[in-house]
Amino acid sequence: MTTVGEIDAKLRQWAPAPLAESWDNTGLLLGDPQARVVNLMTCLTVTPPVVAEAIRRHVSLIVTHHPLPFRPLRSLTTNDDTGRLLWHLACHRVSLLSLHTRYDSARDGINQQLAEFLQLEEVQALEQKSLTDDANSSQEHVPSINIASPQTCPVGRGRWGVYSQPRPILNIADTLKQKLRVQHLQHVSSGHTEIKQVAIGCGSAGEFIKDARRLGCDLLVLGETNFHTCLEAQAARIDLLLVGHFASERFAQEVLAARLATELPATNVWCSESETDPIRWL
Repeated sequence: MTTVGEIDAKLRQWAPAPLAESWDNTGLLLGDPQARVVNLMTCLTVTPPVVAEAIRRHVSLIVTHHPLPFRPLRSLTTNDDTGRLLWHLACHRVSLLSLHTRYDSARDGINQQLAEFLQLEEVQALEQKSLTDDANSSQEHVPSINIASPQTCPVGRGRWGVYSQPRPILNIADTLKQKLRVQHLQHVSSGHTEIKQVAIGCGSAGEFIKDARRLGCDLLVLGETNFHTCLEAQAARIDLLLVGHFASERFAQEVLAARLATELPATNVWCSESETDPIRWL
């Protein structure tokens, strides 16, 4: 039977540690590396419903996208939300592992998957990263998830690519709705009806507007951003499609669960069934 530590090592191959941003908190955050994993659940965010599901279904390990805790703790008590969730997990011997920006930037990570959804060509990272940033990275090989060949997939923050023939903005929006299973997108229009070059940033990645501008992109696809970035995009004549933070990343946790289930046939693996987007359209 597979251990927490062995799964951690496997995930370091798929999403190497050097890809994490300096401010991030990834890796094994709670638990015993020697613990055996019978039931494994992936999720986007550790919330009370997710913790309740993990306890109810006797989960040994949660692989979450967003880390918990995100910032260092001075104490761990049930007097605050973060402490309460971690305490309940620890009491039920549930280990917790986060990938976050490592998975965003991986060779076949979230942004690469979004680029493949949109059928972009000549895909590159908006900000290239090297896997030789530390002494251990030479040991880390990053295989493909049948999204594209390892030779053609880039590594680094965000993605951008082109269409050989310009594509209508409404066609791109419809593709995102279908692939991400959402009914609505937010659109910041700068007057484009057809799109030639597209930049991508999952989650909250409004800072990529500077890269989209530098590269001459017509469209930037984000999970979410703030009002002032929307105004900046209009001024730069870059369209924005905002698919929602949850929608831009949750699908990839389902992909990860499916991959782990294939790699770990003796382990029961699923993506959280209790997790939902907290934002609703009225």
